[in-house]
Amino acid sequence: MSEKETLAQQAYNAIKQKILSQQYQPEEVLTERGLAAELGISRTPLRSAISRIEKEGVVYRLDNGALLVRRVSVEQLLEIVQVRRILEGAAAARAAENGMTGALKASRDVMAHCLDPDTNMAFDDFWELDDDFHNAVIDAANLPMLSGMIQKLRVTARRCTITRVHDQFAAQAQDHLAVIAGIEAGAPDEARAAMEHHFDNVRVRFLDWLSRV
Repeated sequence: MSEKETLAQQAYNAIKQKILSQQYQPEEVLTERGLAAELGISRTPLRSAISRIEKEGVVYRLDNGALLVRRVSVEQLLEIVQVRRILEGAAAARAAENGMTGALKASRDVMAHCLDPDTNMAFDDFWELDDDFHNAVIDAANLPMLSGMIQKLRVTARRCTITRVHDQFAAQAQDHLAVIAGIEAGAPDEARAAMEHHFDNVRVRFLDWLSRV
């Protein structure tokens, strides 16, 4: 990999992370000049990075050449929840047919720890554990193509403001443990139902937040 490619990749990672963590807010306007100065790189690798992010639909160019961070709407978020409910419910059922894996056992231990009321965890930290859980289910289902699809949906969902309003994660952890229990029991219908119930709960939490704003 050339130095230019390395800088472009670094710029891509930095900008994407700032968008995901909402250091760059939805509908915030960014400029190439400002980004280049902030990241300490030249315009050439920066433009390569921006081009990738534009193609992903995360930002788009205004008529004056500036960049606008796209907002993920509530409607998009709820559609993602529904799509994932269907796909990951099927994955959980298949995982139950295939059996437990080391990654699922590790996730079970971590989620059990999250049930402790004294456990304090930041959103970004739990998001990584949540990512590990869902990846473990998909890997146990032996559906590698699904993994990439779900990851794209998760990245989009993370950019929606209301995904970051929760700081207590025991309910999500309990849902995850129910899915793992179904898989460990070799019960496809139980695992599918538990995963679908998990996404139903996610949807309810989002709608409850919306009713209060």
